Amino acid sequence: MTEPYSSPASDEKLMDAAREGDRGAFDRLVSPYYGELHAHCYRMLGEVHDAEDALQDALVGAWRGLEGFEGRSSVRSWLYRIATNSCLKLIKKRPKRLLSADYHPARSAADDLGRPAAEEFWVEPYPESAWGAEPADPQIIYELRESVELAFVAALQHLPATQRAVLIMREVLAFSAAEVAAALDTSVASVNSALQRARGSLDQRVSGQSQQATLRELGDEACRALVTDFVSAWERADVPALVGMLAENARLTMPPLPAWFDGPEDIGKFLAERIFDRSWRMVPASANGQLAFVGYRASDDGARFLLAGLNVVTLRGNRILEITSFLDPRMIEAFGLPAELTA
Repeated sequence: MTEPYSSPASDEKLMDAAREGDRGAFDRLVSPYYGELHAHCYRMLGEVHDAEDALQDALVGAWRGLEGFEGRSSVRSWLYRIATNSCLKLIKKRPKRLLSADYHPARSAADDLGRPAAEEFWVEPYPESAWGAEPADPQIIYELRESVELAFVAALQHLPATQRAVLIMREVLAFSAAEVAAALDTSVASVNSALQRARGSLDQRVSGQSQQATLRELGDEACRALVTDFVSAWERADVPALVGMLAENARLTMPPLPAWFDGPEDIGKFLAERIFDRSWRMVPASANGQLAFVGYRASDDGARFLLAGLNVVTLRGNRILEITSFLDPRMIEAFGLPAELTA
């Protein structure tokens, strides 16, 4: 990934002041990197709250370890080393975060969607607001969004922690093998070996082009049309129209519920039997750099529409390959969504 915001000269001045106990200088030193570090922690951990915990731990460690910074690397490299090791510590304490298909087989019957199990932990969606002010460079925005796409982050969670760190630092952040070796206190040979294994594992789980490339190929006009068609079909409960937008191997998942549906026929059956007993309002959004829709379901009296979930959409060409409906309010609280809409 292209290195964004700060400059070595300004970093050096702020570092000198921070070493003298100026906490304001330290905050100004790290603030240009906060957003990208937060996204890094999310890639490592697959969950926004864990990412925030890891990043705060890293910043505390950086403040306490100012004297240990000898200037042989950039401030950015130094912060990434601390943040990565903070994530690695947290990974040892947290269960692996996965997707619906990793836990359960697909269902065809829509009568029982199951209950969330306490031992299951899910990859969660990522709000673009979490990385703060949007970079001015469109290429940086493209790369940031591509690096937090849902399928990519989910695939990363299957890698052993060190392989995960190596692949992210080498492939996403473009650190050299020597820089990664220094960050992880290992050898360049070990880094290269871990990267090769990680690439092989990732290639088995992530195929096809990224969502950013897909959206770019579609173009703004086609994307707007797709969004309009989806919202319109959902709000008028037009199941055939929705099914007609799906790819042949489409999936619909609903973490943290164990039930998920594979293929247009079973998805259409589920929508017809379980979703449209009440009316909906759908609000276009964005999550993980992908198209998303916030779903609001009518209340008992029909006077309000209550927040029901965040639907992250994965495309293949101009067809919907997957709808991931995040239903747990805790999974989407970082998006700051209103709890209800008035009718």
